[in-house]
Amino acid sequence: MKTFQNPILPGFYPDPSICRVNEDYYLVTSSFAYYPGVPIFHSKDLVNWEQIGHVLDRPSQLPLEGQGHSRGIFAPTIRYHEGVFYMITTNVGEGGNFFVTATDPAGPWSDPYYLNAPGIDPSLFFDDDGKAYYTGTRPAPEGEKYSGNWEVWLQELDLDTKKLVGEPIGLWRGALRDVIWPEGPHIYKVKDYYYLLISEAGTGHHHAVSVARSEAITGPYVGNPGNPILTHRHLGKDYPVVNVGHSDIVETQNGEWWAVCLASRIYGGYYRNLGRETYLVPVTWEDGWPIMSPGTGKLEMTYPMPNLPEGKSLVPTVCDHFEEDQLDYKWNILRTPKEEFYSLLERPGYLSLKVRPEKITELVTPSFVGRRQQHINFAASTVMEFTPKNENEEAGIVLLQSNEYNFKFVYTKIGSESVLKLVKCTAGEEEVLMESPVDTAKIYLKVTAQGQDYSFYYGESTSDYKPLIENVDGRILSTDVAGGFVGTELGLYASSNGETSNNSAYFDWFEYVGL
Repeated sequence: MKTFQNPILPGFYPDPSICRVNEDYYLVTSSFAYYPGVPIFHSKDLVNWEQIGHVLDRPSQLPLEGQGHSRGIFAPTIRYHEGVFYMITTNVGEGGNFFVTATDPAGPWSDPYYLNAPGIDPSLFFDDDGKAYYTGTRPAPEGEKYSGNWEVWLQELDLDTKKLVGEPIGLWRGALRDVIWPEGPHIYKVKDYYYLLISEAGTGHHHAVSVARSEAITGPYVGNPGNPILTHRHLGKDYPVVNVGHSDIVETQNGEWWAVCLASRIYGGYYRNLGRETYLVPVTWEDGWPIMSPGTGKLEMTYPMPNLPEGKSLVPTVCDHFEEDQLDYKWNILRTPKEEFYSLLERPGYLSLKVRPEKITELVTPSFVGRRQQHINFAASTVMEFTPKNENEEAGIVLLQSNEYNFKFVYTKIGSESVLKLVKCTAGEEEVLMESPVDTAKIYLKVTAQGQDYSFYYGESTSDYKPLIENVDGRILSTDVAGGFVGTELGLYASSNGETSNNSAYFDWFEYVGL
């Protein structure tokens, strides 16, 4: 029997939502303050996923100016109805809840249709009678008696006017009395019942998936006596996979049911540098209720493959040589760009980054192009051509949790001397951990991680790396230190630290290998 390994999307891919169109599956995840927003993936077998683009890839769709790393785009839902794809989500810092549409999931997607809807975590449901419904989560109408006293609510959506119509209706507040943060709601119709699947107890350690059902879409909804149907909160903080929740389910063309959900892998203690990742879980039905991960009731790292034609196993590209006209979909920048600061055409075969005043420690769009850390153990390397003209100019590799928690591995100047240094930023305070004089116009940089031990190397070729500093504690790259909802990204960076500059840094390639 063939099996697959979880997570199906390793690294910072939280809040997964899934839909099926005939024999094709599409999945989206949250992107917060990264741009482009809402990565979208395609699969034939639910296990092997290929990114086909980003839903929000234009400034008109994705205003992110000034938003923190854990603001921006929360919890998208993807659905398909009568030839049209719908992606609905929240931009928590600009505009609130909105949806976009497309006839091709690879895009282009429309500009946003903003909705007069409070709260977050919107979802759409298309009923058999042709009506469409918005479901979301909002503060309880009687007032927030305690933090997280919210409810799941529903309102009809007019697909012609793109507006909510009729009266909003409160549906459910979760399985537990006085539960906090009922969120991520999705409605499904299975046989005679409408099922409302939610998560509750917050997206931290006590995250849990619960379900209720009703004979009418407007309720009343009755909770499953077996709730929660998926959680790891009872397994303790030493269990290697934690905060399981935020699920969406799908029925295959062969009648199987599967769920996608988020969870985090801890390592080096209760630390989650990789953020919340996407996992796949089998679902069966018993006595009119869904059973997640039947037999164990917990998220396993290995399951038998779905009963689907096996898709193409996608081996990720280890080294990006920057030879295309556009960046690969795995790359992101921070917040909505106002100007072009990188180029693949200025010097063909290189990624060029303009040395600009914006800093990685500010809520701006710095000259940073990053990708997710996807492995507990990894090696990342690049070769950079850059000559700093003064003490303000620097370029190199950044390991980024947020503007307040990061490492800069950069080449710069101190006085008249060129140096390579590692700068640790904790709670917004920068500290130089190590520096060494280096005088070269072309430098090879390498970062490795063995668990929470991050090491930084440099050299004049790939065969002569020497350490700048080894075994630096990487726990500041965990949300458990930094707070927020994102995972670690690592990438290429250039800055003049508030000063004007006409300099650039050139990167010939970037290699990332899981170890």
